[in-house]
Amino acid sequence: MNGADSNGGKISIRVPLDESTCESLRAGDRVLISGTVYTARDAAHKRMFETLAAGDQLPFELQGQVIYYTGPTPAQPGQIIGSAGPTTSGRVDKYTPALLEGGLKGMIGKGYRSREVIDAIVSHKAVYFAAVGGAGTLISRSIRAAEVIAYEELGTEAVRKLTVENFPAIVINDIHGGDWYELAKAAYGSADGAP
Repeated sequence: MNGADSNGGKISIRVPLDESTCESLRAGDRVLISGTVYTARDAAHKRMFETLAAGDQLPFELQGQVIYYTGPTPAQPGQIIGSAGPTTSGRVDKYTPALLEGGLKGMIGKGYRSREVIDAIVSHKAVYFAAVGGAGTLISRSIRAAEVIAYEELGTEAVRKLTVENFPAIVINDIHGGDWYELAKAAYGSADGAP
């Protein structure tokens, strides 16, 4: 079930994502994500890319899924997960188009994406979300369960299956070519009289 809720105009979405949800989102939308997301950083992306290139099966089904670029800190006693803030998305840009082609529909991270990734987001009808950098402890409160499902030897960079509830994010790149970073810069420039 998707739609605006009473929480400050944020849009509640469920994952896995379907095409209609992706089509409804626009750059700048604030969302609350609930469902299952998977974590993967640089090392895990390299392994998944190599697995796809070899024609082998990934540790989870990509279709409609969302990957969160994070390497959470170890959980303290009584915690589900440690601090789980976003890492810089550009680190995995060289692997992302192949994952999008394989059915990935959403990514959560921080920072800009390459032109190649933005084009792949549009052509494969996916969405790039940003989470707030430096807010890892706050973000971890929206994580209800965490389980390592692949590449355990990578430690914090292992692939984890997370159950999230009302995970806060903002749409940066949408399937219509919208780019919140560019839109925000343009709005700021016009607000202060800059060209």
